[in-house]
Amino acid sequence: MRKLEVFFDYTCPYCRRGHEDLTALLPKYPDIEVIWRPCEAHPRPEEYGRHSDLCVQSLLFALEQGADIWAFHRRMYEAAFSVNIEDPEELARSLGGDTAALTEALRSGRYAQKCLDANDYAYEQSGVWVLPAYRMDGKSLDSEAGIGVGREQLDEFLKN
Repeated sequence: MRKLEVFFDYTCPYCRRGHEDLTALLPKYPDIEVIWRPCEAHPRPEEYGRHSDLCVQSLLFALEQGADIWAFHRRMYEAAFSVNIEDPEELARSLGGDTAALTEALRSGRYAQKCLDANDYAYEQSGVWVLPAYRMDGKSLDSEAGIGVGREQLDEFLKN
């Protein structure tokens, strides 16, 4: 089984498009297992854009709970573009499920360090500069700033 690392941020429109492309392409590649690598495009204390640290922490909570991650991704991408993702209660309500447990996890900072570790893994250890980014079998596919990665590029990367 080949392992594809997908580096992404829910607030990134290129990541959202990349997720849609990956969803469409993966059935052609049943030998590929996806490893989700959430990271913040604009981590605190940066003042640009919305901070997505609670989105990353919500994914970590969902993974721990054994949630359907593909369904979670769909809900989170929708939430990232329609609700205040910096408000733990509003974000938890938009995702459904055990709203109280997720809100408590977000307010307590239970996954805050893991979020910082995910950023470090992406930017310091994996050489990611622009999102989305993909890593597999020692190869990299990186987005171009303001362009992203095209479906054809991603398909070619998955083939090899």
